[in-house]
Amino acid sequence: MPSSAEPRTSSATGGVQSLERAFDLLERMADAGGEVGLSELATSSGLPLPTIHRLMRTLVASGYVRQQPNRRYALGPRLIRLGESSARLLGHWARPYLARLVEETGETANMALLDGDEVVYVAQVPSRHSVRMFTEVGRRVLPHTTGVGKALLAQAPDEEVRAILARTGMPAATEKTITTPDVFVDALARVRASGYAVDDNEQEIGVRCLAVPVPDSPTAAAISISGPAGRVTEEATERIVPLLKEIATELSAALAASAPAAPPA
Repeated sequence: MPSSAEPRTSSATGGVQSLERAFDLLERMADAGGEVGLSELATSSGLPLPTIHRLMRTLVASGYVRQQPNRRYALGPRLIRLGESSARLLGHWARPYLARLVEETGETANMALLDGDEVVYVAQVPSRHSVRMFTEVGRRVLPHTTGVGKALLAQAPDEEVRAILARTGMPAATEKTITTPDVFVDALARVRASGYAVDDNEQEIGVRCLAVPVPDSPTAAAISISGPAGRVTEEATERIVPLLKEIATELSAALAASAPAAPPA
């Protein structure tokens, strides 16, 4: 969460200041968990209360924010449609990069986002092997059971991770699933140190997954490859992880550009 009280954008960029401020407030609300009071927004944004109140009235009237009975403000339902459309586009932009992963590793490639307390898969390019892993785009899973979940949560502070685990619980998908917060937090420390995450038969017996975060993504995102444990071996991991990191960096640069380009052949 941003600690600075300075607005994230400025009219010096050539934009409309009120629009920039409105989007800044929406992002600060999201950073705060989706519900805030005016005084909290004033503290974090540095804007005067009358300015915030005027902007929030406009956002409420448009349906992008709603005022709760306790007078606090929450992100509104009209944002859901925007988020779903944006996630589909993000998956579309990622497909050429996932296709390159499949081409170079032979395994199924995925992209996933953290949506609330769950992981949602937004893109996939399947392996050409007859025995391959398949995850339906749009599928939601709990983050503690997957490599992409570990890669995503490794970007969050431990206290935030523990709060998510407390809300979701840690049910076992297999006998290999991590089911205690302390062990999972230790696993995330190893992810941060190595730069990649492993799902070793934790979501499905016989399946291994390698995942890395997409650095500086506009929303927390991770890409992965998954395949039979007999193919995604420790030896294969040494070859695949550098490629995953390379492609994640290239995808990050494309997402930061105004018009994402396909990766070089």
